[in-house]
Amino acid sequence: MPRFKPLLSWEPFPYLVVLALLLLTGFVRPDAPGWVFWPFVVLLVAAVGWLGVRVLRERRPANPDRWGDLATLEGLTVLDAAGAERTVRTVAPVDDARRHQSAIELARAHGGAEHTAVLVPRASRWLSPRYRVGVQLTAGDRPRHAGFLRADAEARWASVLDDLRSRGEYVRVPASITGAARPFGVELDLSGLTRFESAIPS
Repeated sequence: MPRFKPLLSWEPFPYLVVLALLLLTGFVRPDAPGWVFWPFVVLLVAAVGWLGVRVLRERRPANPDRWGDLATLEGLTVLDAAGAERTVRTVAPVDDARRHQSAIELARAHGGAEHTAVLVPRASRWLSPRYRVGVQLTAGDRPRHAGFLRADAEARWASVLDDLRSRGEYVRVPASITGAARPFGVELDLSGLTRFESAIPS
């Protein structure tokens, strides 16, 4: 999985292009030579049109959406990765859970502390140039975004999860909500992911 979005896919980029061209209108006047003025007008119109197309595309429903959030599990191929049997249980804390306390609290209210979570590669946040692996708790009426895989877990599993996504498959792992009140945390058992490594062509 690539770490960063291509520049043309970075959400603020078309806005920045249009802003830069609008600022240039202060220098490119209608009385400028035709070979300067008219190509500039064409470029400005094209940039505004490109921005409009991007805005319309962002509003089209998709599951997962462009941020990696899931609206439902219906229609998705979800593979369960039950935790491996071991004496000492190892867990991976979810990063950025502090930003998603309301969603985590709702998931806890619907299903208690023990859950499952679907891992969604190529998730992101607005303005962030980075791709990450999103964590979607599955309790209640719909999935709820709880944060992202921590950097060490992402480095270990992002490529495997991204290869599965390219085949239309997403992995569901055991998850636990920690804490009796805010701030809640979320821990994942990723030990079952090892069985998918051999299924991905090298």
